[in-house]
Amino acid sequence: MPKKQKLVDKIRNNKRNVSLRDFETLIDEYGYIDKGGKHPLAIIGNKTMPYKRERRVKACYVTDLLRIIDSLG
Repeated sequence: MPKKQKLVDKIRNNKRNVSLRDFETLIDEYGYIDKGGKHPLAIIGNKTMPYKRERRVKACYVTDLLRIIDSLG
């Protein structure tokens, strides 16, 4: 199983306990992070999602990111 898919499965199985490092690694696998402004922006394809940089990422941000990744293909 590719490394990218393992990370997606790990995050999908535990949405409430995702570290900032894993969250941003997943964003970097599918797109990039624009760190200008008050909140960074996750840019994946033509979708943009602002999020708050916290030690543990809130489940709503994780759910939104997974929804964007699922819509890619």
